[in-house]
Amino acid sequence: MLTTFNNMVKIEQFPTKKTSVYFCCAFLLFSACSTVVCNANDSASDDDATEAVIIHEAEGRVKVGLAKEKPTWDPRGYILFCPCMGRFGNQAEHYVGTLAFAKALDRTLVLAPFRTYQNVGFEDYFLVEPLKQYHRVISMGDFMEYLAPQHWPVGKRRGYCYMQVNSESVCDLKAGNPFGPFWDGFHIDFDETLKFELPIYAQDGNLPQNRQIKAAWDERFPVDEHPVLALRGAPAPFPMLEVNRQIQQYFHWAPGIFAEAKGYMGQMFKGDKYVAIHLRTGIDWERACRDVAGIRRYMASPQCHELDKEATNREMCYPPVKHVLEHTRNALQKIGAKQLFIATDKHSYEEEFKKDLKSLKVSVHRLSSDLPMIDLVIMGEADFFIGNCVSSFSSFVKRYRDARNKPSTFWNRALDDPMTSIGEYVAYKRT
Repeated sequence: MLTTFNNMVKIEQFPTKKTSVYFCCAFLLFSACSTVVCNANDSASDDDATEAVIIHEAEGRVKVGLAKEKPTWDPRGYILFCPCMGRFGNQAEHYVGTLAFAKALDRTLVLAPFRTYQNVGFEDYFLVEPLKQYHRVISMGDFMEYLAPQHWPVGKRRGYCYMQVNSESVCDLKAGNPFGPFWDGFHIDFDETLKFELPIYAQDGNLPQNRQIKAAWDERFPVDEHPVLALRGAPAPFPMLEVNRQIQQYFHWAPGIFAEAKGYMGQMFKGDKYVAIHLRTGIDWERACRDVAGIRRYMASPQCHELDKEATNREMCYPPVKHVLEHTRNALQKIGAKQLFIATDKHSYEEEFKKDLKSLKVSVHRLSSDLPMIDLVIMGEADFFIGNCVSSFSSFVKRYRDARNKPSTFWNRALDDPMTSIGEYVAYKRT
């Protein structure tokens, strides 16, 4: 819904049963507007704060101010974790599983920053409000600023490590990189550390095993004695559990990233249909795929094949150039697209594509490899997507597209394979 009044604009998005959240990108859409007011009301729980986003345009620059009430303490407890395994794709899979875990334990999840060479706030990539439709969450910045000083003060901070309780290994949440720099980013030191051997792989849904997980954790770490569980790593498996893939629907891009990507899309495609592909062609990936044949579960491979019927193969992981060209050409012809977008970590085969697609009059585009998050948005919004079955980066795109009913496939899979087309884990049920 959009309302204009007195040179101001109000945009409503993400209406739900409990929440109506207003987000503003009006400065990108209406050059005449000097001020934009956004409100979030009817919050999902008593603990949620009412927000007001005020965007002022002055002297050619946009200033955004966020005013919100101080969050209140949740007596049901909190979970903190370090998403410190691998790059964004792996961290995103862990994030989805951790949300399922927090919901199973009925503790508020503190939204940890993503880890690159530095901490990148969750809210820099994604909106926080849509996640609250799934479970209670709070940004780590808000938790440390408003709640930690009183409820998790210096001198009373415990850390928890998943390891054999009787082992000689030391539970050190800050040992090594990225663990140390991650916690140091919030000036967190641990005054006591505890080991645990408890179930940590929760599945989405009100399931008996989730109730068993909660009972085990409540018995070992009752919330009145352990209100904050700061875990060394993510309480989730990699690759992720299939049943948790649908949680991706609650991840919505932050307006800044989405607007930047839309700008590139407008420049490149000019409103035309386009096919997006993801290529992993770096030397590290080539080595990783060298001996993959016969392995049932390899990185993100479960997203595109039935583990009990088919093993991973090299062509899924590192497809030959000839197949990449042919598969892409078939996809372009299938949907009648004249625009191709390539996202890659190394070799794009751009010249090969231009030569192969010349007769189809297809324009070929790619961005700098320094813009991986923009690549993700563009691939997620494409009219058709071809990804790498083994890559967790591709897996993020596939989950995003499944949630929006957009068609996708992978290298070495048919364009209309029911395992990989629209809504793989929603529309298709294995027999």
